[in-house]
Amino acid sequence: MTDMQNIKIAVIGLGYVGLPLAVEFGKKFTTVGFDINQARVKELSDGVDSTLEVENSYLKDVLQNHSFRVSAQKDDINDCNVFVVTVPTPTDKYNRPVLTPLVKASETVGSVLKKGDVVVYESTVYPGVTEDECIPVLERVSGLKFNEDFYAGYSPERINPGDKEHTVTKILKVTSGSTPEIADFVDKLYKEVIVAGTHKASSIKVAEAAKVIENSQRDINIAFVNELAKIFNLMGIDTAEVLEAAGTKWNFLPFKPGLVGGHCIGVDPYYLAQKAQEVGYHPEIILAGRRLNDGMGKYVATEVVKMMVKAEMRVKNSKVLMLGITFKENCPDIRNTRAIDIYNELQTYQMDVDVYDPWANPEEVKHEFGMDIIKTEELSKYDTIILAVAHREFLEMNLEDLKKGEALIYDVKGILPKTVSDKRL
Repeated sequence: MTDMQNIKIAVIGLGYVGLPLAVEFGKKFTTVGFDINQARVKELSDGVDSTLEVENSYLKDVLQNHSFRVSAQKDDINDCNVFVVTVPTPTDKYNRPVLTPLVKASETVGSVLKKGDVVVYESTVYPGVTEDECIPVLERVSGLKFNEDFYAGYSPERINPGDKEHTVTKILKVTSGSTPEIADFVDKLYKEVIVAGTHKASSIKVAEAAKVIENSQRDINIAFVNELAKIFNLMGIDTAEVLEAAGTKWNFLPFKPGLVGGHCIGVDPYYLAQKAQEVGYHPEIILAGRRLNDGMGKYVATEVVKMMVKAEMRVKNSKVLMLGITFKENCPDIRNTRAIDIYNELQTYQMDVDVYDPWANPEEVKHEFGMDIIKTEELSKYDTIILAVAHREFLEMNLEDLKKGEALIYDVKGILPKTVSDKRL
């Protein structure tokens, strides 16, 4: 298939990446959004997106007025001829890539694959996964021959959860295909919905590599300023003021210290590191950046304890409020959040810690971390307040009302006025 006629698209996986893309494809082509999570499909069928990536009114409009539907039934994707795989690619507790969701999705697609079909992967992987890991699964399950009976492409996702400015259609898209003709087809297909345009890579492996280094670069840059924050803290220098001064140079990169979590920046570098080690190279800078960033939650907790000790405050059994548990501001996503590291480390000092986050889903937090987050009406008075996530609601709160006596405030994100916070990262 190399033209735009009679295209029927199936988007496999309706999370933060898949749903926005499926909705946009659904405005132009007959499209089925497929997900094995029946509860997720049910809420989307009702026009509700709990990830908040797609406005409910917009979702309902596309469902009602275009050839778009969502389903958990494999039979509903039988007649599709373009399959876009957008499932997550996490790491395990040892930071090793977990390809199981990708393999399972490939098995699902393989079971309905027909001659002439095209399978495009969007999940973040290390170079070679599409052709070395996914294609063999498609061939085995379908009984079809790659680049003879069916074809493949890779177009890495660039979704930024919670970002209402840089939405899927407004971010330039890298595309690629398993043959020159399929590369042209995939590029043309995405051009139909991506108003920002596309960049056609020379091969699938180039597209895979481009994606995995995007977030590795950010991770390393943030690790650098996190290290600077540690150094300047020991020297009694305000890191934010240093970065502001340095930022007056035209080519200084505006990165800030903080917690690095989420499904991209905190995960993707491990995929690149894994492949590097497989080919015999030990990636020192990439892994050093990961180690430093993964340790920032514990560092923040330790700094809070030091701050309390210097103020001659009791640490054990002290009442602490942690503002925020999601991985980033103004977003309900708790995947790979490093805010939990602050909480866990504070627990080792036997502190009484309340976590308040108006964006996070209490049931998800309970399931993922085994902890309860408090409601607005349960807020009380605290010895120490830690602003861990920069939700806009926290900027509107009067933190003075939550302080018990000479309570201390630690500002991880550096968003509070210096007159309000006692210390910031």
